[in-house]
Amino acid sequence: MEDDYFKGRGAQIRTDNKYLKAQYVTEHVEGLDEPLMEAPTTQVFYETSKTIVNKVTSPDLGMMYSTNPYQGCEHGCIYCYARNTHEYWGFSAGIDFESKIIVKKNAPQLLEKMLLSPTWQPVPISVSGNTDCYQPLERKMEITRSMLKVFARYRHPLGMITKNGLILRDLDLLKDLAQDNLVHVYISITTLDEKLRSVMEPRTASAVKRLKTVEALAKAGIPVGVMNAPIIPGLNHHEIPQVLKAASEHGALSVGMTVVRLNGSIGQIFEDWLRKNFPDRFEKVWHQICEMHGGKVNDSNFGRRMTGEGNFAQAIHQLFRASKKKYFGDKSMPPIDLTKFRRGGNLSLF
Repeated sequence: MEDDYFKGRGAQIRTDNKYLKAQYVTEHVEGLDEPLMEAPTTQVFYETSKTIVNKVTSPDLGMMYSTNPYQGCEHGCIYCYARNTHEYWGFSAGIDFESKIIVKKNAPQLLEKMLLSPTWQPVPISVSGNTDCYQPLERKMEITRSMLKVFARYRHPLGMITKNGLILRDLDLLKDLAQDNLVHVYISITTLDEKLRSVMEPRTASAVKRLKTVEALAKAGIPVGVMNAPIIPGLNHHEIPQVLKAASEHGALSVGMTVVRLNGSIGQIFEDWLRKNFPDRFEKVWHQICEMHGGKVNDSNFGRRMTGEGNFAQAIHQLFRASKKKYFGDKSMPPIDLTKFRRGGNLSLF
């Protein structure tokens, strides 16, 4: 690994932003007296949003709603599809995504305002459809916890996905919601290999910590599943049986997966990372990713983009299905109850 590698960060470059007219470059004929990039410290930006819940209309995700109290994510997962959205804010999808975090402090108030709308019909809202709602800043900000209090007050259904054991801080609220079948939680586990995790998802909890989090949620009566995603050929695809076995043994009721896709700037970011961390297997991993997406590392085709195609993708899905059948059998999440919604936040008199 190179001496100037930014330890504790996923991306090692600042990619160009297609929305900006001017960019920083290092191509001056006389060179630079000082390096253009240094190990970044985390900066926090505050955004006063007008809305906090977004309708998702992607055909392969179904009709759903999501909310994200943070934009950008200090976890620094190298493959994260949300990196591209950071360009809308004038930042880079690379190192900026994990070091310049946008905080929506008014998220709980906006959520309550929406739930008070007389036209709102309760449907599960996914908390963290984009960036992790339990990333490190949440320990201080407590925005996610405040939003959970709103969900609990109105008895509104939700789903959550995270890589962080910080979710156990909110066990009291989650247990309350689970009593009325109002919440599903998914813990993302990409790899059990701590060496791989430390460079691929540098500021996330270890796999051991995540499995203990699954176990704690299950013991508390909170329906919990595991997302084994993304599957990256040549890096973590062979771990599918071990991940599913461990997830089931720790109390997970459900499991899902997607294959890696490197859309937009993520392709350049991932390529740089892969060359620096796994030079010996770069060609193998890169070509197998391409094989799953019709010769490219990216794919925006609904229905195919998260599953891949070709022989290698088929082999991955076969391994996943066999492992799921073996370790999960008839396990499943309990259905979400939409009838408990308290319009106006008050108990019904009838």
